[in-house]
Amino acid sequence: MLTTTAFWFLRHGETDWNAQGLSQGRTDIPLNEVGVIQAERAAQALRTARITTIVASPLARARRTAEIVAAPLGLPISFDPDLAEVCFGEQEGQPMGDWYDDWIAGSYTPADAESFQELLDRAVRGLNRALAQPAPVLVVAHGALFRALRLALGHEPNVRTPNALPMHITPPPDGGKAWGITPTAL
Repeated sequence: MLTTTAFWFLRHGETDWNAQGLSQGRTDIPLNEVGVIQAERAAQALRTARITTIVASPLARARRTAEIVAAPLGLPISFDPDLAEVCFGEQEGQPMGDWYDDWIAGSYTPADAESFQELLDRAVRGLNRALAQPAPVLVVAHGALFRALRLALGHEPNVRTPNALPMHITPPPDGGKAWGITPTAL
């Protein structure tokens, strides 16, 4: 169950493996030049969001994105290992493939990987800890992690999240099931 509090979500900027369509998972790939520029644009877009707290994945690509966003806001960053990207096991470094739908459905988990359900449980736990901090909160994390959160937010999970596009997430109105997910113009 998610804490019913509005928040901001930002997937990290682009990496070389993103550009090549490779599964990153826990492999700690840094931002590329495009990713740094994307993070800088996101920082500009978030200047008026009145962010109070930034919580990020400890992986380098999310950490660097959070640092770029935090700098003009003058905010510290806390890191939560539960917001790290999923462990894709043997699929890390491999092209994204047909297995992804089966992984989300729970009918297939790559060898040495985390199941989608394990990711979902961890992502909700990490998000709830972040949302216990002073609001508004910005969570800087990863694409597969946000797919799990999309399911928890009442949306179709298998939707690709663009790199470094700030999204404002709002609780469902009037007891509804689907939260609002509003991308911010860059």
